[in-house]
Amino acid sequence: MIFEIEYPDARCSLNFKSDFELLIASRLSAQCTDEKVNSVTPLLFSKFPDPLSMSNADISEIEEIIKPCGLFRTKARNLKNICISLVENFDSKVPFGVENLQTLDGIGRKTANLIMSEVFHVPSIVVDTHVSRVSRRIGLHNQKDPLKIEMVLQKIIDKNLWSRVCHQMVFHGRKICRSRTPLCDECCINRYCKRNFL
Repeated sequence: MIFEIEYPDARCSLNFKSDFELLIASRLSAQCTDEKVNSVTPLLFSKFPDPLSMSNADISEIEEIIKPCGLFRTKARNLKNICISLVENFDSKVPFGVENLQTLDGIGRKTANLIMSEVFHVPSIVVDTHVSRVSRRIGLHNQKDPLKIEMVLQKIIDKNLWSRVCHQMVFHGRKICRSRTPLCDECCINRYCKRNFL
């Protein structure tokens, strides 16, 4: 596959050392760059290294640390509630299963699929804005709903490649297939692109 040649090292770009750290970083990444999240999480995790400590934290202290990530009040409330739920319902561990993960405050299907892929090594289609845009432009679907996109991609991509291809699409979306100014002349798959016809 062309993406395998172009992006052989594609991976999750959030920095994390544990399942808990990835869960929290993933929530912070909503409407924020991974780079910005990575600049904030070292301090956050040095102060609150586990669900129990974060569940007991003063929410204003969480807000102050994560402020650069935007939507900090909502996200701080989410983080505290996530940790309370982890402590009370899941023995302070990140739970297995998309359904269980989606019971956590602010965790949607996209993040749940990322956790299943990265933590539990279950092949998963993670539909973020890049995956949605790139897969639509190259003609794999004409959907807008993330769940429908996920279902379509599951049918046409080898299951063993689900997680890897999604990371490669993210890399391609960031580097080349940008939303407003795609670098079509530099695109390794431009001969397959349907963006002018959708």
